[in-house]
Amino acid sequence: MNKRIYIVRHCEAQGQSSESQLTEKGLIQANYLSRFFSNCEIDRIISSPFLRAIQSVEPISEETNIIIEIDERLSERTLSTTDLPDWLEKLKATFHDLELKFQGGESSKEAMNRIVAVVDEVFKSESENTIIVTHGNVMSLLLKNYDNSFDFDCWKSLSNPDVFVLNNLNNEVNMERLWQEELMEK
Repeated sequence: MNKRIYIVRHCEAQGQSSESQLTEKGLIQANYLSRFFSNCEIDRIISSPFLRAIQSVEPISEETNIIIEIDERLSERTLSTTDLPDWLEKLKATFHDLELKFQGGESSKEAMNRIVAVVDEVFKSESENTIIVTHGNVMSLLLKNYDNSFDFDCWKSLSNPDVFVLNNLNNEVNMERLWQEELMEK
C-alpha cells in the first residue's frame, strides 16, 4: 500500500513565538493551500501546537471536516534559550554537526528524532494520506533524514508555505517537493 505524508511548512507569520499569528498575506496563503490540496484525498491532519501552524491548515480542516490533531513533537526546534547574535552561523553549524547543542537548545539529531517518530507512527497507522504541518528548521531535519544532501542552503530556500510529499511504498520512502511559489502569485 502506498502511503503519503504531505509535510507542510506554515504560511507567513508575524513572528517566531508560539503565539504568533499569520500575517494578512499568510491568511491568503492558507486559503490557497486549501485549494492546493482540494484534489487530494486527505485522511488526517496533524499540526504543531504553534498558532501559525494551526492557522495554516484551518481552511483545509474546514473544507474536509477533518479535525486538526495537535502533536508537540512538531514544534519548532529551540536552537538556544539565550540570545545568539550569530544564530544563522550557529544554525548552519548544526547541519554539519547533528550533535551540536547550544545552551538550553536542542541538537539537530534530537529535533530530527522527534519529527521522524511522528512520521514513522503515521506510516504505521491506518491513514493513507496525511498532512503534517510544522516549521522550517524541524521540517528540514526531517527531509535530511530521508536525503542527507538536504542541507543549510536547502533550508534557506524553503518558502512560507512549502509542501513536500513523502511516499512510502513497500517500506521505501522517497520525497518530492510539490510547492511552487510562482503558482500562488498568478
